[in-house]
Amino acid sequence: MQDAVKRLQRTAPLKRSLWNNVVMHIDTYDFGKVVIDGKGYGSDVILLPDRVLDHWWRKEGHRLQVEDLDAVLERPAPLLVVGTGMHGMMKVPEETVAYLKGRGIESLVLKTKEACRAFNELEKKGGVIGAFHLTC
Repeated sequence: MQDAVKRLQRTAPLKRSLWNNVVMHIDTYDFGKVVIDGKGYGSDVILLPDRVLDHWWRKEGHRLQVEDLDAVLERPAPLLVVGTGMHGMMKVPEETVAYLKGRGIESLVLKTKEACRAFNELEKKGGVIGAFHLTC
């Protein structure tokens, strides 16, 4: 994970002005629960620059498809960090990654604990959105 984060830190452009200087911070993550800026969530979430969308559901629970990312695509960022669950059960098909890349969005796909750490590190630079599966 560290190599991927370092690579993205070097290549991800500074986009803070696009996000109105809003910084989201993931305080803690444990199976089924995440605390973001002091507020707890018990369902899957998408972190946008200005808000948290909780109760995020996917068309197929453990398979991330393009249509599951409508909120991300409405206001795209250069980078999407995806948390695939505590044990990595949510799969991100290559066609989803390729579609995002075609829209100018790089993807960093990790188990959720590592994805939370990566999100916090990369968010310091700006231009990052997160999508996190909180359970398995």
